[in-house]
Amino acid sequence: MSIIRIASSFLIAITLFSCSKPVQEDPSNPSPAQAAEEELETFQIEEGFQIQLVAAEPMVEDPVFITFDEDSRLWVIEMRGFMTDTLGSEEDKPIGRISVLEDEDGDGVMDKSTIYLDSLIMPRALGFFADGVLVSENLALWITKDLDGDLKADTKVLLDSTYASSGNPEHSDNGLLRNVDNWYYNAKSRLRYKYQDGEWIRDTTEFRGQWGISQDDQGRLFYNYNWSQLHADLVPPNYLSRNPNHSPSTGIDYGVSMDRRVFPIRKTPAVNRGYIPGVLSEDQRLMEFTAACSPWIYRSTLFPEEYYGNAFVAEPAGNLVKRNIISQKGNILEGKDPHSGVEFLASTDERFRPVDFATGPDGALYIADMYRGLIQHGEYLTPYLREQTIGRGLEMPVHLGRIWRIVPKGKNALAQPKLSKASNDELIAFLSNRDGWYRDMAQRLLVEQNDKSVKEKLMQLAADSKSVELGRFHALWTLEGLKLLSADFLLSIFENSDGLVQSTALRLLEPFAMESGAIKGRLAEAMEKVVDSTTSQEALQLSLSSYVLEPSEDEHVLSVIFSKYGDDPLIRDAMLSSLGGREYDFLQKLWASEEWKVKEQTKEIFLETLASAIVKNGDQKEVKGLLTLADEKELGWKENILISGMSIQAANLKDRKPIPLTSEPALFKRTDLPIDENRVDMLKRLFTWPGYTPSEVKLVANQLDEKAMKQFADGRQKFLVTCAGCHGSDGAGAPRMGPPLVGSEWVLGNEGRLAMILLHGLEGPVEVSGKTYDAPDILPVMPAHSTMDDGSIAAILTYIRNEWGNQASPISGRTIGKTRVSTQGRVYPWKAAELDEYIESLPPVEAPKP
Repeated sequence: MSIIRIASSFLIAITLFSCSKPVQEDPSNPSPAQAAEEELETFQIEEGFQIQLVAAEPMVEDPVFITFDEDSRLWVIEMRGFMTDTLGSEEDKPIGRISVLEDEDGDGVMDKSTIYLDSLIMPRALGFFADGVLVSENLALWITKDLDGDLKADTKVLLDSTYASSGNPEHSDNGLLRNVDNWYYNAKSRLRYKYQDGEWIRDTTEFRGQWGISQDDQGRLFYNYNWSQLHADLVPPNYLSRNPNHSPSTGIDYGVSMDRRVFPIRKTPAVNRGYIPGVLSEDQRLMEFTAACSPWIYRSTLFPEEYYGNAFVAEPAGNLVKRNIISQKGNILEGKDPHSGVEFLASTDERFRPVDFATGPDGALYIADMYRGLIQHGEYLTPYLREQTIGRGLEMPVHLGRIWRIVPKGKNALAQPKLSKASNDELIAFLSNRDGWYRDMAQRLLVEQNDKSVKEKLMQLAADSKSVELGRFHALWTLEGLKLLSADFLLSIFENSDGLVQSTALRLLEPFAMESGAIKGRLAEAMEKVVDSTTSQEALQLSLSSYVLEPSEDEHVLSVIFSKYGDDPLIRDAMLSSLGGREYDFLQKLWASEEWKVKEQTKEIFLETLASAIVKNGDQKEVKGLLTLADEKELGWKENILISGMSIQAANLKDRKPIPLTSEPALFKRTDLPIDENRVDMLKRLFTWPGYTPSEVKLVANQLDEKAMKQFADGRQKFLVTCAGCHGSDGAGAPRMGPPLVGSEWVLGNEGRLAMILLHGLEGPVEVSGKTYDAPDILPVMPAHSTMDDGSIAAILTYIRNEWGNQASPISGRTIGKTRVSTQGRVYPWKAAELDEYIESLPPVEAPKP
């Protein structure tokens, strides 16, 4: 253990948009390591801000994670074993450590460093809890405790040996973000943890992101991937994944920003795929994200008002930090770069490697700068990058690192408090503070102190309609963490509140309703009273929480919500998540409704989604019921939807035992079915009857194989949410939206070209089957869908290539991935002629050898 001190003279500030030190490149060493004071001069920062040095080597080395504790001390994880050479030969060495930095004189510069824990192998995350610190390293999540108050760990007990099990820092669990719901969440992980009554609870949750995770004021989780800068969950955790019969197509892992462009202020040839045309511009600058990490939602009032709630994203490969303004429309979030072409922060120093953020108690934005030449992990180090790294002298030196903070020019930072000494009353007041750091920390401390005497004051705050909404919100979650909530209190809050507070009370009422029929009935009445006047945000939580009600109770609530907000795909997914096992009853109710006699695309989509879930569930009585509903004398839109939807999902259930019938259904003898012979055959295979056994009947020719049929079925569900609004659920196109997909040469032709359209978008006139489509007959631009994962894009494309009479080979996720890589750097939509010209320029694909 050691204590290190540095002088406060390192505190130097510069004004944005000045880059006073032009790059003078020595061919043998074009990016030499610079002292911290020299690096400071290389920054270009947005006007009105200044950047200040907080700490540098040897006080910190290879910082990858930073966070503040309740007494304003900065905790830093130092991954000192990361890529100390191009072979990563020290990654198995216990040389990582966690340091605690303190600013003893209040001048903004860290004066003291205490090593809390060392001898760690590739440490990557930490999280504070009641009387200790969670610490992760390769293959382990530890419970550590400082028993004597000297800021040095005295005990270390294994909590989870599966955490970070891959060892690869780019692809293993990290984060340990304590969310407002009192759970700890992780990136690149399905794990979450909760500390309750002195014990740790381990639970599974949705998979999220790659490196770094944060939350906004409502507790929505934000994360990203190296190729896609900003994703978020639009609903609270573990809701949309409840129904095993339905796979949601939105709401989880939602791409908040489609913009992939970055604007470095120096040449960046040492990026991993720099050899691929389009990755670098003509002047050798990175064009799009390739190492996006650590998205951070800024929740302080130190910056000007318009910066509150902004998302900052690190791009260490481009030596920059991107800023996104987050806006909300209905239930959807959108991030936009306010100054396209100029980044919030960029450096001419190639070794500036921002990898993590924190908002300090002082309101400043802190940045962990790993400061090194080689940032790519060895498992993915291409020969090109290895050559660039060695040839340009970037592999050395190592074990440097800086912490920077950004503050507005001419504005004093906030005070640095010691909340560990705050009284209960002071902590309760902090729950309504304008800055998120104070609200989060006060909630954590109140929960962990477990002093039940705070109950009445917390209830008063939560119930006070004149109090700040976020204060009431945190008061409710503090009461939840202390296990001091009651159903009567929450029902009163729900009935007398709206917006975030109402939705939170509803979430917290769910376990009470599950345990008591009386509470369930009272909640049903309360939900029915508000559903007619609800906003879309309130309707979303009503939909998610309706699963606790009896079927007869939730049907009215969900019917009203669908009539108001059924065109919102997220609302539909939320409804399906609550209807697990009850889809057939709800479908019957809708089927008989007068409102459902009129055909609308939203109704078609939802009806098919319900039918698909029923087929997946496999209840024989319900599947037979669908068959009966579909077999009307006159096939209307509802019957056609059932037949089509059942046949698609049947193709995905080849191994299921067929449902026995006494005779062949009359439906299968009809000649006016809305599906082709292949699909009729697949639909039949759900059943068996005397004289017909599916396994003994030869398949119709030209069917997709089993893997492709699964893609086909999954693709249909994703198509309905993502594409049907513009191209129609029947692929026939929609006026003023999108051209037809039926028989389209764009759909049936070159699969690489089709993949590029989904990845990058298509602009301007397009000819389909001899007819030219252009604005205003269709939208002027089909947007990119690059934030979707490779498997989802492949499923959609396989589906549209084999539906409505189309017939073409399936497309694999691997094809999408290769196309994504080969066209990296394409940041604008294609034009039709340009795309065709590009495809023609590609070398011919060799036929596979026999």
